[in-house]
Amino acid sequence: MSFYGAPPVIEAEIYATLPPALREPSRIATGFAEGQPPGSSMTCVLEGPSFDRDGNLWCVDIPNGRILKLDAERRFHVVCEYDGWPNGLKIHRDGRIFVADHKHGIMLLDPASGRIEPYLVRAGIERFRAVNDLFFAGNGDLYFTDQGLSGLQDPNGRVYRLTPEGRLTCLIDNVPSPNGLVMNADESALYVAATRGNSVWRMPFLKDGSTAKVGISIQLSGGMGPDGLALTADDGLVVAHIGIGAVWIFDRTGQPLYRVQSPHGLHTTNMAFGGPDGRELFITEGETGSILRARLPVAGQPMFSHRGM
Repeated sequence: MSFYGAPPVIEAEIYATLPPALREPSRIATGFAEGQPPGSSMTCVLEGPSFDRDGNLWCVDIPNGRILKLDAERRFHVVCEYDGWPNGLKIHRDGRIFVADHKHGIMLLDPASGRIEPYLVRAGIERFRAVNDLFFAGNGDLYFTDQGLSGLQDPNGRVYRLTPEGRLTCLIDNVPSPNGLVMNADESALYVAATRGNSVWRMPFLKDGSTAKVGISIQLSGGMGPDGLALTADDGLVVAHIGIGAVWIFDRTGQPLYRVQSPHGLHTTNMAFGGPDGRELFITEGETGSILRARLPVAGQPMFSHRGM
C-alpha cells in the first residue's frame, strides 16, 4: 500500500535485442533451468549492465555463462563464455571487471583477453551460497550480496564488505533475498534490495564501519520485488522492479518521482546511467533479452569506474 499518488510515467524504448545466435543455450554453462520455477522457459536472462570508459555497455547472460559487450553500433559481442552463472558486473577504476557469480563467488575478468578467474570464492572456510550483485565505494571497498535461496521462509541472505587489502566482513546475515545494492551520495548508508521482502533496506554505517538501526526505506508491492539499484546525481534512488516491467525513481526522502515503463517484457532486472549527459537510463530486460533506454529528467551518480575522469 502507498499513500503517495501515482508518479508520471516515462516510456522506455527498445535499444538493442540479443540476436538469435546468442539465444542458443550454452554447451558450457548448464543446469540453471533446473533451479527455476515450473513453467519458466527463459533461454537468456540479461543482468548487470555497466558502462566502461569507452562507452561500451557490458552485461551478463546468467543461464548461459556469457559476459557480453554492447558497442556504440548496438552490436553484441561475447567477451567470455564459461561454466558459471554470472549475475552482477561492476568495473573497477583501473579497468578490471568484477563479476558476481552464483556458482563461483566473485570472479575477475580481463576485458582485453576475456580470461575469467576466481577472485573470492569463500568467507573463511565456508563457500558463498550464491553471490548476486556488487558495488564499489569511493575508497575501493567492494560490497556484495550473497543471496542463495533465502526468502521469507529462511531470511539468511548476507551482505559483505571486502576492502582492497583483502579484509572481508559480513555486515548483516538476515536479509530475505539480498539483491542489488548501492550507497547514498555521502556513503553514510548502504541500500540493499530485499527481493522476497519486496522492499529496499537502508543500512546506516557507524564510525567503525559496522551497521545498526537497519530499516525499510522503500516498501513495494506486486511483481517479484526489487532487483537492481542505482543512484541519481541528487541522491535519489532508482529501483528495478522485476515482475511488473518497471523502474522506479525516488527522491532522497523515498517519495516516488517517476515510473519508467518497459515496452516489452516484465523482467526489468537492472540498469545503468549513460549517454552524453548521464541522463539516459539503460535497462536490462531479462524476459526478452533486450536493453531498454529511457530519457530521464535527472542524471545518474557516476560509478566508481568513472570517478576521477
